[in-house]
Amino acid sequence: MLTLDVRTEQWALKEPFRITNYVFEASDVLVATLRDGGFEGRGEASGVYYRDETPRSLAAQIAAIQARIEDGIDRESLRALLPPGGARNALDCALWDLEAKRAGKPVWELAGLPRPKALLTTFTVGAGSAEDMAQAAKAYATARAIKIKLTSEDPAGCVAAVRVVRPDAWIGVDANQGFTRETLEKLIPVFRQCDVGLIEQPFPVGSDDELDGLNCPIPIAADESVQKFSDLAVLAQRYNVINIKLDKCGGLTEGLAMAWEARRLGLKIMVGCMSGTSLAMAPAFLLGQICNFVDLDVPTFLATDREYPAQYENGELFCPELLWGGPAKRNQEQMQ
Repeated sequence: MLTLDVRTEQWALKEPFRITNYVFEASDVLVATLRDGGFEGRGEASGVYYRDETPRSLAAQIAAIQARIEDGIDRESLRALLPPGGARNALDCALWDLEAKRAGKPVWELAGLPRPKALLTTFTVGAGSAEDMAQAAKAYATARAIKIKLTSEDPAGCVAAVRVVRPDAWIGVDANQGFTRETLEKLIPVFRQCDVGLIEQPFPVGSDDELDGLNCPIPIAADESVQKFSDLAVLAQRYNVINIKLDKCGGLTEGLAMAWEARRLGLKIMVGCMSGTSLAMAPAFLLGQICNFVDLDVPTFLATDREYPAQYENGELFCPELLWGGPAKRNQEQMQ
């Protein structure tokens, strides 16, 4: 008999984290656990904050369909039952994890993905003064890729300051919808001089046509502008890269479909994340095996993390199957 347990959790951050128009004080998440006999599958989501999703609202969404879930549901039926978002993500990832336990095979194998390897990930510098951001970037001693959160407050100075202290690192910038066309046109020469490798979501959602005719040799990625599979065809005409986040699109099932379609459309792929623990990173880590850019560092901002947490070494990320997505735990431990 399938049973569903849903709980909300709060995980403390080491310190507040700032982006355009928002400050994260803690990581609030929802964990969905599906149990079937002796098998258990988990999925975690925090929701999309700019769509007013919270763990409590996700829990309410799931409660409304709990009886339908416990009657038995597969991942494709779930896509029809819930819209893209955090609630569907938590359930979809729990279904993948449960399927792995039942089958005695890891999720990557069930999904037809390559055997996971450690991935180069960006490490994020939150918005602040140029001096503070340079100090934060310098503190990432082993990072080989850094993403800088920019606001309208001296973006050129912030990028230049980070480049001075990290001349060796790949650098991407994320405006979180905070630029205008005029601002970006002025910043492009600075970004080129600082060898910026990616510009993420420069304009507000709905203003994607501001990219039309823009002379920018640096790849531009859509984040908030791309939420789900059906967004891809239009965005492919304006962006070079799409940022897939499982909380946005509603789970690994949709994320994989988006990745394969993005490849078909000639787009490069970035996998990112909202707030969360290592449990939320593990499914995205598997998606990252077929992505060009990986931005999955948020557990490093937590004061504490899960058992069997994501491993961050030499600028790379690896998620153990004991955390999520492997066969039954006792079998995994025997293989260690």
